Amino acid sequence: MDPGIAVPPKGYGGHERLVYMFARQYQKLGHKVDLLVSPGSAVEGCVVYSFGQDGFPPKKWNALKAIPQAWLFLWKHRNNYDMIHNFGRLLFLLPVLNHKVNKIMTYGREIDSSNIRKIVKLPHKNLVFTAPSDDCVSTGSVAGKWVTVYNAIDFSKYTPSYSVEPDAPLIFLSRLDRVKGCHIAIEVAKSTNNKLIIAGNISTIPSEFEYFKNEIEPHIDGEQIIYVGTVNDEEKNFYLRQSKAMLFPIDIREAFGMVMAESMACGTPVIGFGCGAVPEVIENEISGYVVPTKEEMVGALAKIEQIDRKGCAKRARERFDVSVITEKYLKLVSYV
Repeated sequence: MDPGIAVPPKGYGGHERLVYMFARQYQKLGHKVDLLVSPGSAVEGCVVYSFGQDGFPPKKWNALKAIPQAWLFLWKHRNNYDMIHNFGRLLFLLPVLNHKVNKIMTYGREIDSSNIRKIVKLPHKNLVFTAPSDDCVSTGSVAGKWVTVYNAIDFSKYTPSYSVEPDAPLIFLSRLDRVKGCHIAIEVAKSTNNKLIIAGNISTIPSEFEYFKNEIEPHIDGEQIIYVGTVNDEEKNFYLRQSKAMLFPIDIREAFGMVMAESMACGTPVIGFGCGAVPEVIENEISGYVVPTKEEMVGALAKIEQIDRKGCAKRARERFDVSVITEKYLKLVSYV
């Protein structure tokens, strides 16, 4: 894991949450788990080794200094493990690249394919690359062995609601950047006379902050358009389960979209634009609808009650629960 955010994270930290969940699940299955992670990390039952510096985003010099620290650790312990699962830099694996230990290199965003070409030209063995969607895999699978393994959530943390009132709100849950499409969610809510709960952090990047001030904030009235700020896991569960649908009008190639799975875990279907992994995460007419335009999002919302919320949550659990995804990773040990 790249240093910078502790495991488990207290706030932001998607991969750090995954590392924590998988570590705990591996333990439940009887495996011994060591973690090489940021200072301040603590995972019950695991041996935690710290490297690098805490603080996100990491300073460039601190990030560079962490590389030889990771190299030293992996070389020293190269014969201690059956599997090394790397959620950090590909470069971390260099000392053990041609060692017999099984290695999984997991990506969570669009991949620099030039790095893949370079690494597989070197002598290597027992190495497999994974990414959380077929779309994301396609950005890096220029060489080497690749497998799609979806991201996971812990379904035990979510309480599904199998029915909501007709006047239940919609929800938009994401960072309030233009590419996430909050302005479109507001337009859909207003055109269909629905309430909209907006949850997410406001960016400090000047252009994105201006977007919020000019295109989002003027619509927040506390009655139809309600902004609840950033939310923790408990609050997220509360708002998701009371909503009739999540709107996901994204305009970028999202590698997975964890909030979609979280919404489904609460029984709340998702209506999303068909960018990136969205068509893979949403199963049409089971867990929501994939649409190309705002107008078709409005049309899908008109038939959202046709989605069986219990079936939505059940199917999402079958696909994305941490127990399911952990088994997929363990099976890769024999694949490599």
